[in-house]
Amino acid sequence: MSSAGEMHPSGPAEGAGLGEKLSPAAVNRIMMEFLIYFGRAIAVFYPVYLTGYLGLSISWVLLCIVMITWWKKNRKWKDVRIGTAIQFVDNEKIVINKELQSALQMASWVNFPDVEKVDWVNKVLEQAWPFFGMYMEKLLKETIQSSIRLSSPALKMFTFTKVHFGHIPLRITGMKAYTDEVDEREVVLDLHICYDGDVDIDADVKPPITAGVKGLKLHGMIRVILEPLIGQAPLVGGVTFFFIRRPTLEINWTGMTNLLDSPAFSSLSEETIIDIISSLMVLPNRMSFPLVDQVKVDQMRFPLPRGVVRVHLVGARDLVAKDTYMMGIVKGKSDPYATLRVGNHNFKSKTIKENLHPTWNEVFEFVVHEAPGQELEVELYDEDRDKDDFIGRYQLDFGEVKKEKLMDQWFPLEGVQNGEVNLKLQWLSLQTDSSLLKESTKGYACAMLAVYLDSASNIPKDHHEITQHHKGKHSNEARLKRKTANPNCFVEFSIDEDVQKSKVVYASKDPVWEEGFTFFVHSIKTQQLIVQVKEHEKKTPLGVFNLPLSRLLNISEMTLDQRFQLERSGASSQIKLKATLRILTEEKPPPKVIPNPQVNPQTLQTDQRVLAATSQNGSSDDSALRYRGPAEDRLPSSISKMRRYDSHSLLSENSIASSRFDLSDGASYPEVIRSHQGSFGEIHLTVRYATLRNKLIVLVNACRNLFRCSDTGTDSYVRLYFLPDQSWRHRKKTHVKKKTVNPVFNDKFEFDVSLDEATSRKLDISVKNNKMFHTREKKDIGMVLIDLSQMDLTKGSAEWYELTIPGLQKSS
Repeated sequence: MSSAGEMHPSGPAEGAGLGEKLSPAAVNRIMMEFLIYFGRAIAVFYPVYLTGYLGLSISWVLLCIVMITWWKKNRKWKDVRIGTAIQFVDNEKIVINKELQSALQMASWVNFPDVEKVDWVNKVLEQAWPFFGMYMEKLLKETIQSSIRLSSPALKMFTFTKVHFGHIPLRITGMKAYTDEVDEREVVLDLHICYDGDVDIDADVKPPITAGVKGLKLHGMIRVILEPLIGQAPLVGGVTFFFIRRPTLEINWTGMTNLLDSPAFSSLSEETIIDIISSLMVLPNRMSFPLVDQVKVDQMRFPLPRGVVRVHLVGARDLVAKDTYMMGIVKGKSDPYATLRVGNHNFKSKTIKENLHPTWNEVFEFVVHEAPGQELEVELYDEDRDKDDFIGRYQLDFGEVKKEKLMDQWFPLEGVQNGEVNLKLQWLSLQTDSSLLKESTKGYACAMLAVYLDSASNIPKDHHEITQHHKGKHSNEARLKRKTANPNCFVEFSIDEDVQKSKVVYASKDPVWEEGFTFFVHSIKTQQLIVQVKEHEKKTPLGVFNLPLSRLLNISEMTLDQRFQLERSGASSQIKLKATLRILTEEKPPPKVIPNPQVNPQTLQTDQRVLAATSQNGSSDDSALRYRGPAEDRLPSSISKMRRYDSHSLLSENSIASSRFDLSDGASYPEVIRSHQGSFGEIHLTVRYATLRNKLIVLVNACRNLFRCSDTGTDSYVRLYFLPDQSWRHRKKTHVKKKTVNPVFNDKFEFDVSLDEATSRKLDISVKNNKMFHTREKKDIGMVLIDLSQMDLTKGSAEWYELTIPGLQKSS
């Protein structure tokens, strides 16, 4: 859930009163604008007057108008062509990728190298499609139908009469598997889905009005989470899936709903259906299916968010002018406003009148459930009386904000010729330490409350039953009255003015909701959560419960998970919910390391080519090190001490700094390593070539008997280079294994390379300590250089390799 609030006035112009004295500069500006406007009016109307005065035909006026219009259109097209050409030259790679993705409509595994083609999954879907149709028929009639009925009073009689999902199955155009930034006991998959099916669905809206769908197009990305992984069948404890962002939908209506094909009705109807899908399957809403009894449903359906992003909508500049006058001859300005959307939650900023460089200075806060994955969608519009004009959009993945912690920059608007929007984004982590609590004086949230609504029990049928209970009337007269149905109830949560409602559960004294809600908290000591169970029709309360938020501060994990007695309800009426409080804490951005600019890139490229040639010629490890020694002597002294991760540029001084190059200087190692006389440990590697996929596969299995860097063990990880690729962007590493000298990694790395090329290259593998002994000391524990030309890659090899530190002079 999200909240928003205006924090600053929009600008000095809004506060100007009518009686304020104008300065001479303002008077001159107003007079100049009036003269320009008057001159344009004369330029437009004088030719018309002159034509009538001279008695010329009206055809001359029409011909002039046609010529002027043609000239303006031609000039506009020429400017667009020139601008497009310049943009293509400046952003050639971005433009080509955008064309591949949008115009050519190619599969996502073609556009993105980390997305895989999964034809086998599509074959499984084709075989299982009839059974999927059975499931969807049940879902539509039992779940979607009730949601449609509740969406509008005019749809109370809505009923599906025919549901058939046709013979064209859903297709998955690409799948991406996440191995980084996920827990070891889960598998995360992103499925790019494309459905262009021959569905046949009929429904009765309200007799005699019928509706029908004869075709449907759905595009979007579904995230599937398999968690937790367990050590017994079926190996997965549960399956959760959801849309990270709202999918796109196109519907071919039939029957009486052919009227909906007009733009005014079609977008409204499809938008309504998208809202229903969003309420079920777009974050923070999820569909979860536990596979074992031990899995907690609340943790699957409503896990704690990853964090909170505070978005400062500062302003925009160089926006497109949409307001024109006198048939477009006189250009005006725009009345811009912005909409911000994350998943199913969206907000709208205020409107700035007649301004192409607006300043909003508004702040919005969004709960982030998946990062990377969830995106901030910013769209700008020009407010008009009839239909608002689109003036640009921008999308930003929250994974970038989580990585940078703080971003403040201008983002170019997409879908328009020009325009930029200024956003300041800040990542806030969720903590359980109450000492970090700091209430803001600017109106920002200081904490987040997550509420998981489970169920209730013994809810009274109506307000009359509550009154009977409190008066103690259980006479024969009350028993003889006609028995009323069980209540249709929902739960309303509120913290001050922030009110959220659950779905309606019909005809049940023991309703089960299983829904999650989030609230932003501004004052923990004074605010409280008000819980009300209400009747659906009359909106009368059937039970109330108040939870002061200060109660959560001093308990374990700031979490309450229990049944609470309802007030003003039945004697045994209870509600079960879980309330979790988290403190919002600002995180400092990672330090920016500036590379040393004093090195000549041409000299470094020459040494890089020499080192690459040495590696490809198959020289032994010792000969390579003997050559690197003189090469290092020729370079400036600063190079031997620089860090490889200081730069991403292939032309920088760091592009030649492989780990083997650095290791020629043993003096920079800690004293405990330089004085160590025994083995540094062993590493087990599996190397093979997948002929069908044209990939070299390297499995980093485990290490044993590593050098102990502390009393508790070693926090180790493995770094790989596929020589001669030694820059930062070619670097691959495993995850860190803490406090052990026998770590088990089981990490797989793949390289897109032909078999002939793979046999001519080498693998540079290094085991490193994640915690440095000293800021200027190296982290290497040991390394091994594998010459792939000496092994049969098609058969593969799985061996233990001794870790060494070449170039380190040990004391005798």
